[in-house]
Amino acid sequence: MHHFLAVLFKRLAPLPIALGVTFANTAHAADAGFRWPDGARAAVSLAYDDALDSQLDNAIPALERHGLRGTFYLQLSNPPVAARMDGWRAAARRGHELGNHSLFHQCSGGGADRGWVARHRDLDTTSAEQMRDQVQVANTMLTAIDGKRERTYTAPCGDVLAAGRDYLPLLQGDFVAIKAGHGRPAVPASMRDVDPYMVGSAGPVGASGQELIALVKQAGARGTMVAFTFHGIGGDHLSVSNEAHEELLRFLAAHRKQYWTDTFLSIMQHVRREQARQPQ
Repeated sequence: MHHFLAVLFKRLAPLPIALGVTFANTAHAADAGFRWPDGARAAVSLAYDDALDSQLDNAIPALERHGLRGTFYLQLSNPPVAARMDGWRAAARRGHELGNHSLFHQCSGGGADRGWVARHRDLDTTSAEQMRDQVQVANTMLTAIDGKRERTYTAPCGDVLAAGRDYLPLLQGDFVAIKAGHGRPAVPASMRDVDPYMVGSAGPVGASGQELIALVKQAGARGTMVAFTFHGIGGDHLSVSNEAHEELLRFLAAHRKQYWTDTFLSIMQHVRREQARQPQ
């Protein structure tokens, strides 16, 4: 199954990295009025999908060693949620965001590389209304874990068509922001181009620390943002090594004035405020 997932994720969300490429160190003119907090050049979201043991064991301790906070998108039916509830609650108390990644991680079963999708969890045979209902229940469960009401969502596999219909519009009233968007750039050219309900992300699998840092620098050159979507850290599936993850965190901690690293919720709250005050 993990082989199929790796093939899938590399196809849907490859890292748009060109090492050694120099980017213009100016924001787009259209973004002249857009500002990041405290004069930062760009924003960085470190997010982790699926609620995996390696996130509690490796990712969260590494983040906290460097004074950074991440976003953890919980698939509520995944066993590490129930088995390690105290760990997730503690992470939320320490400032990490718990995001919604659905109850059952429905993905499209279509395609030669989707044999791992269980028939009863096939998005192709799940209605948009069914997806809305179970994602809303997942929000209630998350509130029972962390007591919070504002939330962000990441669509499993980036798939948005439930029985052929885009289900995300049914959820917009429930979330500050949503990550999905096949074809959306991991590093947008302009913050004006960012739709809070269709945010693109980088899905690194086996990437080196320097490759991850290259994306951060690209966001800095453009004055925009990069949203990372990790899975396993030093274990589990679709993983990035502990060493590569640590190299990225060291860089962000050493350059925290240039790169504002925060939860996806905090970043997108700021983006929405900035976009609202920009002239149309």
